[in-house]
Amino acid sequence: MSEPVFERIKEQIAGDDVVLYMKGTPVFPMCGFSAKVVHLLGQTGAKYQSYNILDDMDLRQGLKDFSNWPTFPQLYVKGELVGGCDIISEMYESGELAQLFQEKGVSQA
Repeated sequence: MSEPVFERIKEQIAGDDVVLYMKGTPVFPMCGFSAKVVHLLGQTGAKYQSYNILDDMDLRQGLKDFSNWPTFPQLYVKGELVGGCDIISEMYESGELAQLFQEKGVSQA
């Protein structure tokens, strides 16, 4: 995989505290898993940046290689991959997601 896409991913995840790579957009998610993570992030009130991997095949494949994680959505907090829909759902239910945001200094409404 080409280095430029890795550099772009590094810049994106460094540019915002919370970054969601998803299918579609927060307003129009294109899969149920992405929709669920958008909903859960909305419940926490955390501000996040999203990127639609359906619009960018280089980014889509690059993320799989970069993160060694084959599926989407992928949620990054402070530059670290937290996980996909199942992990985020479990963390939300247990309170770990809010705790992670608090520990990392992510502002929540």
